[in-house]
Amino acid sequence: MTGELKAAISSDEAIQNVWPLVGLAGYRGSVAHGTAGDIIDDVDIGGVFIPPKSHYFGLTRLNHVERIGVAGKYDFALFEIKKYFRLLLKSNPNVLSLLWLPQNLYIVQSDWGKQLLENRSLFMSKHLYKSFGGYAYGQLRRMTHSCTNQAFQGKKRRERFERFGYDCKNAAHLIRLLRMGIESLVTGEINVARHDAKQLKEIKAGEWTLGQVETEAERLQKLLDEAFVKSALPPKPDYKKAEMLL
Repeated sequence: MTGELKAAISSDEAIQNVWPLVGLAGYRGSVAHGTAGDIIDDVDIGGVFIPPKSHYFGLTRLNHVERIGVAGKYDFALFEIKKYFRLLLKSNPNVLSLLWLPQNLYIVQSDWGKQLLENRSLFMSKHLYKSFGGYAYGQLRRMTHSCTNQAFQGKKRRERFERFGYDCKNAAHLIRLLRMGIESLVTGEINVARHDAKQLKEIKAGEWTLGQVETEAERLQKLLDEAFVKSALPPKPDYKKAEMLL
């Protein structure tokens, strides 16, 4: 862990209080995908923690700790372990990705965190089709409509939308999610670190036209449909084994 990250954790009371309980944590988003710019001013960190007994037997609840812009740079999303398992069993792409990071992107790996990684295949199923496809569809809608909500986007992003005619960041997410969905259904693994990072960065920079993005998305959607039909993954995650692991 870098000194800068340690300082960021110490600067936020909620993160500082829960961090000793975290058993698995790592980098998410553009840092994990390899699509961040030369100057990284937005770092996403995801993690899982086991709360104290008071969470289960007392009045205090600690399900999810989320902090945006900690130390002006870090965005944290830390999940209580039961909530995390529920999201895993729904094949949520954002939480699944934490189990498939390259080793150098993990910040915390406790014994039980390593056990989670060793059993990550329990959560791989054909549900991935709906989750990755659904998230991709959300990006598709926002790609051409997000900047109609002026409060949602920053000034620079709105300017880029007006310049290129679509939201380039949403477009890059769209293509990435479809490709990751196809790969996961075919291989049973999630490729978080993107081999196509250079191309995704080009899309993010507006180097593709809207027509090119839409054509590629249509092609990938067909491949996703085919991958779902042919996938050797089970129809749904193994809930019983997941509960035993928990």
